[in-house]
Amino acid sequence: MTDSRPAAYARLTIDTDALVSNWRLCGRQRPQAECGGVVKADAYGLGIENVVPLLSRAGCRTYFVAHIEEGDHVRRLDREATIYVLCGLVPGRADDYARHGLRPALGSLEELREWSAFCANTGWQGGAALHVDTGMSRLGLRMEQAQALANEDNLFRPSLLMSHLACADVRDHPMNARQFTAFSAAHQFFPGVPASLCNSYGTFHPADIGYDLLRPGVALYGSNPVLDRPNPMKPVVTLEAQVLQVRTVQPGEHVGYGATWTTRTPARIAVVGIGYADGYLRSGSSSDDFDSAIAYVGGQYCLIAGRISMDMTAIDVTALPEDTVKRGDWVELIGPHLPVDEVARRAGTISYEILTSLGARYERRITGEEAA
Repeated sequence: MTDSRPAAYARLTIDTDALVSNWRLCGRQRPQAECGGVVKADAYGLGIENVVPLLSRAGCRTYFVAHIEEGDHVRRLDREATIYVLCGLVPGRADDYARHGLRPALGSLEELREWSAFCANTGWQGGAALHVDTGMSRLGLRMEQAQALANEDNLFRPSLLMSHLACADVRDHPMNARQFTAFSAAHQFFPGVPASLCNSYGTFHPADIGYDLLRPGVALYGSNPVLDRPNPMKPVVTLEAQVLQVRTVQPGEHVGYGATWTTRTPARIAVVGIGYADGYLRSGSSSDDFDSAIAYVGGQYCLIAGRISMDMTAIDVTALPEDTVKRGDWVELIGPHLPVDEVARRAGTISYEILTSLGARYERRITGEEAA
């Protein structure tokens, strides 16, 4: 007989219907463009093996990863997909890109020379993106380098021209207009080459910057891509932890490491089996002077009590009726009542870090009709 009891003190539920719905919503923002999917960092912590088959069945044909190994993972799940590696060409490993059918995003003259030599020597014609720096000063050819490349007789013809927006989450940031203008100029250097500029925030930006290929990432997983408006995305992730013990703490006693949180009245503390080793960030800890993270327990919001430790977190459930919470119950830490953006805000970070920090010790559950 199979034991159906949970195998861990915390569980992560992925709503496949919400994930696919979010991808389709991104595509509807700019229907003239193809909608790809960014699945780097193990699909933002949800698992490439969980996400890619769903998106592929929904119609996604182009994926973006950070590393060769991630690209190989995607390739094993989708033999026909176009896969771009955003971190570019790893020195000396061009043959690995060809072996797995991956396209590096080339962002320097050194990368271009190495890739061009490899293609000339092997006859490989699998394609590569050309990354142009429009103002982020991270990866990419400078504008003058891109223009010089376009003027060469033996023109390197990329399969995609791309750049990355630095401030698209702030709609009226002056950097946006500068990058839009710079990318438009770069696109004119390479007429006829498909172009991609929009990340999650760019996909929902009102400017006419759709080009040919969208690259939504964090929005697919439920984070808000329009920070000045209600979140149009559906929540994909629910994170819950099981109560290990409920204990009474007397006035003047401390809870957790460092004795930073002190009871002023008799308190009831629910200790749950999750901590920073599971990606539940320590920065969400509370103290006598500062209340930070919250949990959704028994139909109410309750404060985290003291420091989040490696494997356990304490929650102040004093305000709940005495028998509401007991050993073995589950509490929500991310989910319908606690959106990932709110959890991130309270921890002093961003939803990207919350999602990509999700640990490996969870019981993972896949729900929704799309999962079938």
